[in-house]
Amino acid sequence: MSGRDQLSRAEIAKDALQAGAEAAAHTVGEVATIVTRAVGDVAAAVGGLATEIFEIRDSSRRALADQDPDRDPGDPDDQQV
Repeated sequence: MSGRDQLSRAEIAKDALQAGAEAAAHTVGEVATIVTRAVGDVAAAVGGLATEIFEIRDSSRRALADQDPDRDPGDPDDQQV
């Protein structure tokens, strides 16, 4: 290998720094993807819980209305559930 074919210390350092920066950027991208998915999963779970709570509330109101047909399920003063 002649002197021209050898890499200078500066070029070796530049290559090492570049590889480190690329690895860091890749890792940041992976973490961002994980966090994005996690936020979406949490939002879906909370939304599912809210839907279930609304369904339970409506079922309770229907059950109460079945027991007392004269009760107005939309009357806010008569809300038990």
